[in-house]
Amino acid sequence: MTDLTDKELIDELKKRFEQNKRALEEVHELNNELKNANLKLEESEALKSHFISNITNEIINPFASILALSKNILSVDKENWKKVISMISLIYSEAFNLDFQLRNIFVAAKLEAGEIYPEILNVDIKYLIDSVIESFKYVSKKKKLSISFNFNIPTEHNKPVFFKSDPEKLRLILSNLLSNAVKFSADDKSIEITASMEKKNLIISVKDNGTGISLKNQKIIFDRFKRLDSGINSINRGHGLGLSINKALLDLLNGTIKVESSIGKGANFIISIPENDSQASGFSFDGNELFFDDESILNTDSETF
Repeated sequence: MTDLTDKELIDELKKRFEQNKRALEEVHELNNELKNANLKLEESEALKSHFISNITNEIINPFASILALSKNILSVDKENWKKVISMISLIYSEAFNLDFQLRNIFVAAKLEAGEIYPEILNVDIKYLIDSVIESFKYVSKKKKLSISFNFNIPTEHNKPVFFKSDPEKLRLILSNLLSNAVKFSADDKSIEITASMEKKNLIISVKDNGTGISLKNQKIIFDRFKRLDSGINSINRGHGLGLSINKALLDLLNGTIKVESSIGKGANFIISIPENDSQASGFSFDGNELFFDDESILNTDSETF
C-alpha cells in the first residue's frame, strides 16, 4: 500500500467532505420536497372533505325541495292554481340550481382526469351571451337585479358575429361569472356585461355591485387548493368550484381571467379568449346545440372573425 503525502491526504479529505456536503444538501432538498408534498396532501384532503360536505348540500337540498314541492302540487285543489304556479316557480329555481352545480361537478371531474378537450365551433357570441343572461332571468328577478348587456362588436345589419371557440365551455365560464355576480350583489343593484374584440381576442367583462374582494383574497380565488372562509361574505362559499373551473377552462382555451375589485365596491371579472386557428366543425348559437356545416349556413353573409 502506497503511503499518501500530507497534501494528497488533505485533498482526499476535502473531496470526501464535499461529497458528504452535497449528499446532505440533497437529503435536505428531498426532505423539503416531502414536507411540501405532505402539506399539499393535507390541503387536498381538507378541501376534499369541505367539498364533499358542501356538495352534498348542493345536490341533496334541491332534490329534497323538488320532491316536496312536487308532492304538494299533487295535493292542491284545482281552484288554487296561483299556489301551483308559485310552487312551479320554486321547482324551476331548484332544478336550475341543481343543473348548474352538476355541470360544474362533471367538468371538474373531467379536468381532474385530463379527459376534456376543446371542441371548436363557429359561435354566435351575442346569441350565446343573451342566452346565458336569459337563463339567470328568474334568479336575478328574485333579487330585483337588473342585467345590462353592451355588445361592442361591430356588426353589419344585425347579422351574427361568429367566433371560433368552444361554445359549451364558454357558456359555463360566463354562467359561473354571472352566478357569482347575482349571488353576491345586494338587492336592487345592477350587473353590467360587456363584450368587445381586441384584434382576434374576445373580451368579456362581468361587473357587479356586490361586497367586493380584498387584494389578499384576489390572489387565491382561482386556486382550487385555497378557499376563503365559508361564511356569508365568502366568494367561494358552497362547493367553490366555479372560479377554479373558469381558470382551468380558460387555460384550455389559451385565455386569461383577471379581477378588478375592492371591498365595498363590487367586482369586475374580465376574460380574454383568442380566436382558435383550427377548422371549426360546425355552428353553435347558445352553447347547448350544434349545427354542422351545410350550404344554407355557409352561404350567409355573416360577419366572421
